Amino acid sequence: MSVKADPCSQPSLMHPDQAISLLLEQVSPVSETEVVLLPHALGRVLAEDLASCIDLPPFDNSSMDGYAFRFVDLNTQTNHTSLRLIGSSFAGHGFEGEAKPNTCIRIMTGAPVPAGYDTVQMQEEAEVEGEIIHIRHPKAQGANVRCRGEELTQGTKVLTAGIQIGAAELGVLATIGISQVRVYRQLKVAFFSTGDELRPVGSELALGQIYDSNRYSIQGLLSRANVEWLDLGVIADDPEAIRQAFRQAASQADMVLTSGGVSVGEADFTKQILDEEGKITFWKLAIKPGKPFAMGKIGKAVFCGLPGNPVSSMVTFYKLVWPILNKMQGLTPVAPLMLDATLTTPVRKQPGRVEYQRGILSRNTQGKLEVAITGSQGSGMLTSMSLANCFVLLEQFQGDTAAGTQVTVEPFNSVLC
Repeated sequence: MSVKADPCSQPSLMHPDQAISLLLEQVSPVSETEVVLLPHALGRVLAEDLASCIDLPPFDNSSMDGYAFRFVDLNTQTNHTSLRLIGSSFAGHGFEGEAKPNTCIRIMTGAPVPAGYDTVQMQEEAEVEGEIIHIRHPKAQGANVRCRGEELTQGTKVLTAGIQIGAAELGVLATIGISQVRVYRQLKVAFFSTGDELRPVGSELALGQIYDSNRYSIQGLLSRANVEWLDLGVIADDPEAIRQAFRQAASQADMVLTSGGVSVGEADFTKQILDEEGKITFWKLAIKPGKPFAMGKIGKAVFCGLPGNPVSSMVTFYKLVWPILNKMQGLTPVAPLMLDATLTTPVRKQPGRVEYQRGILSRNTQGKLEVAITGSQGSGMLTSMSLANCFVLLEQFQGDTAAGTQVTVEPFNSVLC
């Protein structure tokens, strides 16, 4: 008896790594920039290198609450020295007197260390007796003093074009006194779902109908990708309706993103209309979930067609669309984090496609990484994405994998977390 070939192992199916390279070759970063105030820069992509216009820190300051003094005044014959207290230095209100031999000042964290004093001892290592302070000797001159310019000096490059501005970057920019930054303009992505079976959440379902969940997942993914999105709703399985939706989306956005209609069904018109209205590059990949994926152009907009199955839609967005958006935004590419972990549950897999099974990554009692599959891996089981915190990467020609095997996992990044 002859064995029917697995259609998923067709040589015509493109490996996702090859697909990503081809996808990225077809898009360019936006060139338009704008200047935004610092509070509005979170998540935006920096469009120019930035250097500091000040030393950081801008003055010598104390890293502890304690007492500042001259290291040379310490009595080398003992481990304690008594110094006379002559003043104090607080953050924003420095000591205005002169450093004198055998004296010290009370100093708070972040307060300026006056010229002449060079060392600070924390208050827990000092005893107060009126105006006499008994200092337990620190280990070295300069202890607990943050020197001017030790973090960076004026003119040092602080941030590089192509980074995404996060909370730490906002703090760095504020620290060096920058109130506004030049960033690349925000991308616009228009998206819609196709399918006569889709119904709005909150409505009654008739036989054969399902709720339209994909647009909500896509909206969340786009929000995490820091783009401006336009939701065009659900478009019926009608060629002219899809054509008009394409034209409207392409006129308003840098990318048109659809869910559904890129398979081979008789009512899957997305690819057909794209062939007529624009240009399609490829639409079948050796990836599971997510074999039917379309990429092309419509007008000046990039087009990406996601599969209709909910998990397939999210996986192909994460693995294929998100890198495209990153490049279009001007982000410097960063390779995804990959880890080795021990599989605690057996995995079933047919050779032929790269699989991204949903997993739960954790540490066992010995502190070693291990991963369990979330359960059934059907492309319509969206709960598997909610339970997971990583993908278990199974190579194209890999088959069933037993528990106890070392596998490669890709922890979810901020787009899916």
